[in-house]
Amino acid sequence: MHVGEAALAPLRERYGDPAPLAWEGEVGEQEFALAGFNPRRRHDFTFFVFNGDRLALIEKPQYPPGIWRPPGGGVRAGEDVVEGIRREALEELGVEIELERYLVASEARFRFGGEAIEWRTHVVSARTADDELAPQDTDEISAARWGTLDELGGPLRERLLGTGRALWRYRVALHDAASASLTTSRGAQSGV
Repeated sequence: MHVGEAALAPLRERYGDPAPLAWEGEVGEQEFALAGFNPRRRHDFTFFVFNGDRLALIEKPQYPPGIWRPPGGGVRAGEDVVEGIRREALEELGVEIELERYLVASEARFRFGGEAIEWRTHVVSARTADDELAPQDTDEISAARWGTLDELGGPLRERLLGTGRALWRYRVALHDAASASLTTSRGAQSGV
């Protein structure tokens, strides 16, 4: 796996130590195939991109109606982690970002039919001064819009869980952990 601790060390050093998250679950056959599609890639980076209090959300063509989530993607072999995240933000949102914090480091295990896939997700927060979201990769991203953390933790959370899909439950666990980390850091910054 090309995104190991050596690649993550500069991220930790510059943007802080993330909250750990362990997740394990039985997934469906289609979900297992999706997670295992590229055997050389067993990671993703999810980024919470803010403009003020607005949170960037994406929709993909294969998502069920009403499903929106923060964007994310993989870092290429040999690519600097921060530059890979910035590239993905440009592709998925059409905006330039500045990273702020390394929020969550997840270690997940997706099980199906006696097999398992080990997966890591890294969640970061970032800011953009850009007001308009305009995805460049329109094959992968069908739409992008501004939402809020409250929306992500409320109606969007319920829609994700309502699908009954394990990988959406995993995504909710990531969102919940990232939101808790953001709330803790904002409270510390304001002296609360």
